[in-house]
Amino acid sequence: MHLAINLSHHVMNTTTTTRLARSHRLVTAVSTTLAPPKSTQRAIRIGKQWREYQGLHNWEGLLDPLDDALRSEILRYGKFVEAAYTAFDFDPASPTYATSLHSKHSLLANSGFPDSGYRVTRHLHATSSVDLPAWVDRAPTTWLSKQSSWIGFVAVSTDETEIARLGRRDIVISYRGTATCLEWLENVRTGLTCLDHHGSPMVASGFWSLYTTRAREMASLREEVREEVRRLLSVYKDEPISVTVTGHSLGAALGVLTAYDVVREFGVLTTVVSFGGPRVGNERFGRELERGGGRVLRIVNTQDVITKVPGFVIEGGREGWLTKWLSETGWVYAEVGRELRLSSSDSPRKDVRAGNVATCHDLGVYLHLVNSFMSSRCPIRATAEQTNLDFLNWFARYRQRTRTPVA
Repeated sequence: MHLAINLSHHVMNTTTTTRLARSHRLVTAVSTTLAPPKSTQRAIRIGKQWREYQGLHNWEGLLDPLDDALRSEILRYGKFVEAAYTAFDFDPASPTYATSLHSKHSLLANSGFPDSGYRVTRHLHATSSVDLPAWVDRAPTTWLSKQSSWIGFVAVSTDETEIARLGRRDIVISYRGTATCLEWLENVRTGLTCLDHHGSPMVASGFWSLYTTRAREMASLREEVREEVRRLLSVYKDEPISVTVTGHSLGAALGVLTAYDVVREFGVLTTVVSFGGPRVGNERFGRELERGGGRVLRIVNTQDVITKVPGFVIEGGREGWLTKWLSETGWVYAEVGRELRLSSSDSPRKDVRAGNVATCHDLGVYLHLVNSFMSSRCPIRATAEQTNLDFLNWFARYRQRTRTPVA
């Protein structure tokens, strides 16, 4: 996602973009003939322990070994991210390019998650502030200059059985990863920018731009999120409620910014379940996010370079003139939240172990590794391999038919 050396390949090459596209007819075929296999994960009752699983105590005792209920929840939230990818129109020749292929009512059902127990309540859009040369506006196609794009959705649990299992009503905000040219350009704007005033929390300027920029006739992503979360919190104000933000790659970064914004605006426990996310902000940003009630569970593949960028991290909070100088350059980031560290090298599948950079960053591989992982001492569950085969075989067929990007 942040690989600048590949920017021209992913952003400026029309042929590559076309190869990544899919048509409405193909999406229909995917939804009917390539629907993802039904999850073999047992739906484990969370009940009164829901705050623990939402990270109230930073998942102490649940990560190593990985608690089965937490594993099930991570995989479940991963399916919301899959739905955000599946629903997106990648075809630059389509009149609906960069929008959702499905209405709110049909999105989850048409994206392979019909039994989620949730209802989509709002589509979400991100807008880029990148200034493009004048010749771009005169180009015969608009895919290069698409300022605003559908980025995900808000959903709320409505099935009473699912609400009872979860122990509360859950609001989910789900984001896909990078898809449009301007999103790629925002990804490489990695200098840190202050959120409020000098010395305040700092975040990557490109991510913040996508979260806060307004279009001429469209609200910013931040405004859309705030409006919908405010509405849902009001509707369900007499119930225990959680906000869970989930995303992959760019979507993971936007998820962390969303959690920061939600906890500051509403003071509600907000949990991020991120897959393959890059760094987002500095140390003060991370401290203020957690102090406000935000919790971040970062699922990281050690072979995934995207999780190691942008900028660099100074270990141990070292003091001194060098640290101060480096901080002033706007390139000192911090890792935010707790980390569930996985590794492609531990996979029971040879094709995953031998995977390239793109494979290591793939959402399907992340879910495969979560499903496989047992503990740092015994990385692979003996019973995991067949489930992984079923899921990854479907995901490979889906990727081949749709050319879905991996970032």
